[in-house]
Amino acid sequence: MDPLPPFHMHLDVFLLLGSVLAFYLVAIRAHGRSGAAARDPAGEGTTRRKVVLFSAGMFVLLVGSTWPLHDLAEDYLYSMHMLQHFLFTLVAAPLLLAGTPAWMLRTLLKPAPLMGAVRFVTRPLIAIAVYNAVLLFTHWPAIVEASVGSELLHFSLHVLVLGSALVMWWPVVSPLPELPPLPRPAQMIYLFINSLAPTIPASFLTFGREPLYEVYATFPRIWGIDVLNDQLIAGLLMKIGGGLLMWGVLAAVFFAWFAQEQREGWDALQWRNFESRMRIEMRR
Repeated sequence: MDPLPPFHMHLDVFLLLGSVLAFYLVAIRAHGRSGAAARDPAGEGTTRRKVVLFSAGMFVLLVGSTWPLHDLAEDYLYSMHMLQHFLFTLVAAPLLLAGTPAWMLRTLLKPAPLMGAVRFVTRPLIAIAVYNAVLLFTHWPAIVEASVGSELLHFSLHVLVLGSALVMWWPVVSPLPELPPLPRPAQMIYLFINSLAPTIPASFLTFGREPLYEVYATFPRIWGIDVLNDQLIAGLLMKIGGGLLMWGVLAAVFFAWFAQEQREGWDALQWRNFESRMRIEMRR
């Protein structure tokens, strides 16, 4: 069998993602020409770093949505399907959010009902529930098998997965002062909680002795990977790969917090009633 599936140009993906990136770049250019950034006392102009982060996020979405990864995920290997979700939720989503300037988010969320909805779903406890509910839902066997047979459902699930990931990452990397990220200690607790739920489907995949998704057992084998080994790889990617990335971010948050404490000094008054304040932050 060929080392890769036959080449397939996903023109619709290029048009969709290209349009989003073009809109982003045109909006930034117009914002810069208007002089709004220079007049902004909060200094919320668009830095080169933000453009690079957003563009990197779009590139990751492109890699996950086109040949060969998309074709491998849809017609051959469930592990490639898992890799798609890994890229969408743990790589692309935080890059896109961190790369979107505050003024742009403020414009997009200008309608009060939309801002209210985003404010609600990005509360830490709600965001945990949304992200993990979507994660479990999109790995339910009936949903996975139905999505393989429907391009529309497959696309809709990818939109749902990416949207839930943006919600999940918001309390960690939000660029919007009106909806700020959690304090760093609360971020660590929040990330730890979010690292737990993926172990449930990952365990079924890793230790299963029968194909969890029967439709993938009917697909042609590629690279000599049988259906159970494919399932095992998917489980390990979800459990170990996702866990390492989440814990890597948690470690980065810890060291950033430690550096801030070293730089600014430790203030005993700041830690008064820390436990009660932490509970309030996690519920807000």
